[in-house]
Amino acid sequence: MSLGYWLQENLPPSQYRRLVRIKKAILGWWHRNDLNRLALLFGTDKWGSHWYTQHYQRYFGPMKRKHLNLLEIGVGGYENPGEGGESLRMWKAYFRNGRIVGIDICDKARSCEYRVDVRQCDQTDSEALLRLSNEYGGFDIIIDDGSHVNEHVVKTFQALFPLLRQNGIYVVEDTQTAYWPSWGGGINTPQTLMAFFKGLADGLNHVEYPIANYEPNYLDQNIVEIAFFHNLIFIRKGDNNEKANVPELIQRELAAVAGQSRER
Repeated sequence: MSLGYWLQENLPPSQYRRLVRIKKAILGWWHRNDLNRLALLFGTDKWGSHWYTQHYQRYFGPMKRKHLNLLEIGVGGYENPGEGGESLRMWKAYFRNGRIVGIDICDKARSCEYRVDVRQCDQTDSEALLRLSNEYGGFDIIIDDGSHVNEHVVKTFQALFPLLRQNGIYVVEDTQTAYWPSWGGGINTPQTLMAFFKGLADGLNHVEYPIANYEPNYLDQNIVEIAFFHNLIFIRKGDNNEKANVPELIQRELAAVAGQSRER
């Protein structure tokens, strides 16, 4: 009989779960730089069922030592209050100086632990999301792994992206629901989440629009990168003047060059 099996059979469930968490925390420190291994260790489907952590490693690697705030929508475990929180603990192990916050429409308070806060919240409640953002002073990373209903995903993004800190990253998982009618999706359906985010990609190039006096909107001005992967989207928020002032910067450079030529 293995030690693990003996402990599971002879310890009270709460003590056994605590022991398992301590073991995973220790192993999490050992694998703290490898998100794929951390996903397997903590039992999140972000590696294996899905292949997301390879992309997270690429985008989040430069941020891993920062004192940042991460919000994940969707704790997991459905209605069972004792289940879920696997990815929250993975993020805690990876971001050693980060504050990890999870929200779920179900009560998941049992997933709270040191540096991991969990709140019951509807992801489409924009006022509740605003209060949450104000409480933590904003978020550097937001991950939508919530309902995956197309309408919910878009509404949540519209509420939270303006609250994301500058140079932050917003991620949408499980975008396959954009093609499933039962989730509000469909092929060539203009209301899907994929149609919405593909439309935002045009805004990256809004300064090139042949439209006189075009007034860029907030998303035009603040989105500086959109990356699409299998069932996964990354949106990076930049300085709201970074793109809007590109033509002005070019004109200043040209004027400077012209001035130097005249001096010669």
